Amino acid sequence: MQESQRLISNVVIVGGGTAGWMAAAALAKLLKNKINITVVESEEIGTVGVGEATIPMIQRFNQVLEIDENEFMRETQATFKLAIEFVNWGKVGERYMHGFGRIGQALGTVPFEHYWRKLHMAGQAGDLADYSITRAAAAQGRFLRPVADAGNSPLAEIAYAFHFDASLYARYLRKYAEARGVTRIEGRIVDARLSGLSGRVESVLLADGRAVAGDLFIDCSGFRGLLIEQVLHTGYEDWSQWLPCDRAIAVPCESSTQLLPYTRATAHAAGWQWRIPLQHRIGNGHVFCSRFMEEAEAERILLANLDGKPLAQPRTLKFTTGMRRQAWNRNVVSMGLASGFMEPLESTSIHLVQTALARLIDFFPSAGFDQADIDEYNRLSRFEYERIRDFLILHYHVNQRDDSAFWRYCREMSVPDTLAAKIELYRRNGRIVREGAELFAEVGWLQVMHGQNLKAQGYHPLADLIDEAETDAYLKSVRDVIANCVEVMPSHEEFIAKNCRAA
Repeated sequence: MQESQRLISNVVIVGGGTAGWMAAAALAKLLKNKINITVVESEEIGTVGVGEATIPMIQRFNQVLEIDENEFMRETQATFKLAIEFVNWGKVGERYMHGFGRIGQALGTVPFEHYWRKLHMAGQAGDLADYSITRAAAAQGRFLRPVADAGNSPLAEIAYAFHFDASLYARYLRKYAEARGVTRIEGRIVDARLSGLSGRVESVLLADGRAVAGDLFIDCSGFRGLLIEQVLHTGYEDWSQWLPCDRAIAVPCESSTQLLPYTRATAHAAGWQWRIPLQHRIGNGHVFCSRFMEEAEAERILLANLDGKPLAQPRTLKFTTGMRRQAWNRNVVSMGLASGFMEPLESTSIHLVQTALARLIDFFPSAGFDQADIDEYNRLSRFEYERIRDFLILHYHVNQRDDSAFWRYCREMSVPDTLAAKIELYRRNGRIVREGAELFAEVGWLQVMHGQNLKAQGYHPLADLIDEAETDAYLKSVRDVIANCVEVMPSHEEFIAKNCRAA
C-alpha cells in the first residue's frame, strides 16, 4: 500500500470542553476502536462553558452516539427548547419568536407563507405564531415529544432542541468516550514539534517534558487556537464590522419562575442578554459592544435583569467575531472556538462542532493528507460560516430602534452582498431562497424578517390560483388544529418531572 493511502493510526485532540469531548465521543463511536484517540487537556485551563443552548440537529448527534435522551437530560440538567424569543429587536417593546419546525401546512403550488401573506396584507390573517405548533406551545409553556402515530397532525412533527449545562455535557461525553477506549492525558501544552519535510505537526510538548505524538490533530483549545494559530499561523478573518459586539459577561442565577421551553434574547442599548433555563439554574449573559458601552454599565444592566439571586461572580469574555482563514491546515483541524466565533444569538456554536465532525468523517484523511480534500473541507466550512454570519447580521441590521448609537450604526452599516440580495428578494415579493446546504431554512429567515418588521411588498402571484374564501378557510383550519394540539400537551415542567428530572 502506498504511504499516501495508509490509514492513520493516532488522532490527538487538543483541549477538552464541549468541543473536545464531542469530537472524542463521536470519533470513538464512528472509528470503532481501529484508530487511537487521545485527548490532552489541562485542569489549569478553564473552558468558556456558556454554549448551553442548541438547535434541533443535535438530536441527530445523540442518535449517532445511541445516547438515551432521558439519561442525557438528567445528567446535564437539561430542559427542552422549542424556540428563541427576541425582545426589543425590531422596536423597543416588541417581541417575536423564531420557532423550530415548519409553519402551516402545504396548501397548493407555492409555500404556505405566501397564502398567509396574501390574507395578512388584507388584514384577514393572524400572526405567524398562530400557524406554528412550536411557537404556540412555547408561548404557553407546554412541551411534548413528537407523537409517532399521530399521522398528519402537527403533533407528529414537533421540532425541538435542548438547553443544558455545558460543563456537565462535557463530563457526560468524557465518560462516554473513555468507556469506548479514548485516552485522556492531563497536561498543559507549551509547544509543538513540526516535521521538517511536510511542515505537519508531529507531536505536542507538555510542560512536564512529555511529548504526545499523532498523525491527525484536532484543535479544540478555544480562542487561543494553540495549534491552528499559535503554531501554524493560519490567520483569522475579522467580521466585527458587521457583528460589532466584542464582549460577553456571563453569570448563572437561581430559578424563580416557570420553567420555560425556549431561550430568550433581550436587546439592550448596545447588545443583548441571553436567558437559558436549566433544571437547576438559569444561564444569563450580556453580549455587548465595548465601543458603545463600558463594561461596568453592561454588568449593571445584566445583574438588574436576572430572575433570581446570582450564583457566581460575573465573568467577562472577550472575542472577535469571525473565522480562521482555513479550518483545516496541514494535519490540524480546528473545531469550536479554535475555528471561529459567532456569538450565541441563534445557538449555533455546538452545531458548528457537530457539522465539523461530520465533514471530517466525510473527508477523513489517509497518511498522505490529500490537499484536494483539505481544500474542499475548507470551502464547505467557509460557506457554512458565511451563511450563518449573514443570518446573524440580519437581526442587527433590520431594526427600527433610534434610542442608541449602537442600533443606528447597525441599521445604517453596509452588509455583505449575499445578505443584501436576500433582503431585497424578500422585500419585493416575499421570496426566500435557501442556497445549497446553508443552515437556516426559509422558515427561519421568514420569522426574523417578519418579526423585525421587514415588510414584503407582495406575495407569489400563483397564490391567487386559490380564491380568498378557500384560503381563509384553510388558514383558519390550520390555526384551529394547532390550538387544539397545544391544548393536549402537558406543561414543560410536568413533562420533565415525568420523564427526565435530574436527581
